[in-house]
Amino acid sequence: MSKFTVYDYTFQNLSQKNMTFEQVFDYIVKFMKKDPIGSFKLMFGTDSQVHHSYTKFITGIVIQCETKGAWACIRKVIVPRKMNNLHERISYETTLTEEVVSMFTEERKDQLIGIVLPHIYKGASFTIEGHIDIGSGRRNKTRIFVNEMVARIESIGVEPKIKPDAFVASCYANRYTK
Repeated sequence: MSKFTVYDYTFQNLSQKNMTFEQVFDYIVKFMKKDPIGSFKLMFGTDSQVHHSYTKFITGIVIQCETKGAWACIRKVIVPRKMNNLHERISYETTLTEEVVSMFTEERKDQLIGIVLPHIYKGASFTIEGHIDIGSGRRNKTRIFVNEMVARIESIGVEPKIKPDAFVASCYANRYTK
């Protein structure tokens, strides 16, 4: 059993609350089918914020079609204590990202790839990225965790991105942690 028991697998965005994962996946499929010749990126990332008596974690899922916009949603997890240890918090952020990525089974990924596959010679593409809210800059406290977290994201078959390229974690998810 993991250190934290997570029960809530509901997702939300500005227009919809309490979406199941199946609904999220259906929205992604519909978004991609609107313009299957697009250049798609399916991106995941988690950020956290320590509050007075709890720590809030937000995992973002974003499907983006270059020059055509994006569809996104979040999943919220509350840990009922202050998680002040930076390594623990970054590690749990990565765990939550891994958890959501794992919902995209090989069959689901194949379904998404199947949308763009007939159009690759017309420029269609599909990539999956895991955005980690860490940076390698000299002044960044999280730089000592970069190799560990990047290896974890790579091990699940997802292209890792760190700051400044990790905008799903550092911008989109961050907005909802406050």
